[in-house]
Amino acid sequence: MSSGGTPGDRNTADLFGPVSVGRISDVIVAQMQLLIREGKLVPGDRLPSERSLCERFGVSRVTIREALRVLEASGLVGIRVGARGGAFVTQPSSERVGESLANLMTLTPMTAGDVTEARMVFELGILPLVVERATEEDIADLRALVEQGVSALESGSYTMAMSAAFHVRVASSTHNPAIEMLVHSFHGPMLMSLQQARVSAPLMGHLGAQEHFQLVEAIEQRNVDRARAIMTRHLQRTAARVAENRDPSLANLESGH
Repeated sequence: MSSGGTPGDRNTADLFGPVSVGRISDVIVAQMQLLIREGKLVPGDRLPSERSLCERFGVSRVTIREALRVLEASGLVGIRVGARGGAFVTQPSSERVGESLANLMTLTPMTAGDVTEARMVFELGILPLVVERATEEDIADLRALVEQGVSALESGSYTMAMSAAFHVRVASSTHNPAIEMLVHSFHGPMLMSLQQARVSAPLMGHLGAQEHFQLVEAIEQRNVDRARAIMTRHLQRTAARVAENRDPSLANLESGH
């Protein structure tokens, strides 16, 4: 594999080989995923043209397009149009991967209470890393999110997505992309369940905003015990609210039941 040139200029055509009939597009997707995992395809690489891929895989253009759609949906490939367009290998974001996990979670018979219980274990568990690793930039971003939340509460424009953004930003302060991805996946189903259950009270009132502020203070002071106590109260109140709504199944809520 050549180490020269700029991203997108490397010759990737020779990496692909014919596949057998039966599960063609899935095999093509799996082959490309393997090449990405092995580092033989890297973000910025331009894939061969559809015509070239058809010839190398020995399949139709319809099959190639289906495989590319799957790869694009998973965030592994981006499609650009124009003279310098084509299919390019991309780096999936934590948010994109988290959304994919969230979609999978909504298809299982778990409840909002299950998700909240998992959050209790996970979000409390990451706090030692947050307290240890949070930078000045992380703390400044968290303070800004708290201020935005307070302003939104006062104007009546606060949304559940804003609460999720704060918790995800806390997770990103671990500087561990796997942790950030998992927090994304937890918040998607939980917020969806609360929204579709039509919870009358906002997800975070002024008490919740105060706890967000206190949590940021505890992180800045490198006080993991205080951070854990604040997060525990914060999540327990969410758990209680979910329980009040009879803990509907995420899958049933997704279908409007």
